Amino acid sequence: MSVLLSPLAGAAWQFFDNNGAPLAGGLLYTYTAGTTTPLASYTSSSGATAHSNPIVLDAAGRVPYEVWLDSLSVYKFVLETSAAVQIGAWDNISPSSGGGGGGGATGGGDDKVFYLNDQIVTVDYTIPEDNNAGTFGPLTIAPNITVTVSTNSTWSIV
Repeated sequence: MSVLLSPLAGAAWQFFDNNGAPLAGGLLYTYTAGTTTPLASYTSSSGATAHSNPIVLDAAGRVPYEVWLDSLSVYKFVLETSAAVQIGAWDNISPSSGGGGGGGATGGGDDKVFYLNDQIVTVDYTIPEDNNAGTFGPLTIAPNITVTVSTNSTWSIV
C-alpha cells in the first residue's frame, strides 16, 4: 500500500475551537468520502500503523503524529470537540501528491522538477513556530479562512 501526506491535518496541524482556543482533546474522524464508514489513516509514511479513529488531539489541539492517507482512497474528515460537538466537516479530500521534491505534473521521465499546489486556500492553516513554508502563486485565501504564521516562521509566496 502506498500512503501520502494528508492535505488536511498532515504534519503538526493545530486545530482550534470556534472561539480560537486550541481544540484540546478534540476528535478528528476519518471516513470514506461521502459516507460515515470509517477509513484508516496512518501515523507515518510507512503506512504500517493506523491512527485510532477518531484521532484524539493533544492539549495544544495538535494531531499526535503525522496523518498519512491511503493513496488510492478519497476521505471525509469530521472534527469535533471532546464533548462530540461538530466543529467542521471536509469531504472528498484526496491524499496530497505535492510536497517535497516535486510531483503531480504529467509527462515523460521520473525527474522531480515540478511542485504543484492549489490556487485557493479553503481551510485554516497554522505554520508552526520556527518553520518555513512556501507556496507558488497566484493564491487566493477563501472568505473566513485564516493562515497563521507563527513566531520565527516565514511563509513565502513566489
